[in-house]
Amino acid sequence: MPLQPGQTASFAKTVSEWDIYAIAGATGDMNPLHVNAQRAAESPFGERIAHSILPAGLISTVLGMYLPGPGTIYLHQSLDFTAPVKIGDTVTATVTVLDVLNPHKGIYRLETVCTNQRGETVADGEAVVKYQG
Repeated sequence: MPLQPGQTASFAKTVSEWDIYAIAGATGDMNPLHVNAQRAAESPFGERIAHSILPAGLISTVLGMYLPGPGTIYLHQSLDFTAPVKIGDTVTATVTVLDVLNPHKGIYRLETVCTNQRGETVADGEAVVKYQG
């Protein structure tokens, strides 16, 4: 069934220390803001923060598993990171269908937003996907 504007889906995850080290290991990004508590304490954030790719990855989870779902191919993503994600934060990625760009090819434009447990936006953007489900 084709997607319709306004359809939405979400996925939430509480960020753990393990998540940060897993991303650091997978990507090689050992920035002290992520992995060194002492150095991060001296930063403007006052503590370690998660890699930006973490909320972006939660958006990918929604796209690939829920909306549109399995068979989705990412074509484009714009994303602004607007607030830090810290250990213990619960981040909710929400995807909303904005437009059907090409119904014959299953190409859609989607709003992609991540918020924390306080309702603050931590990442905001748009994606274009091709759905072959």
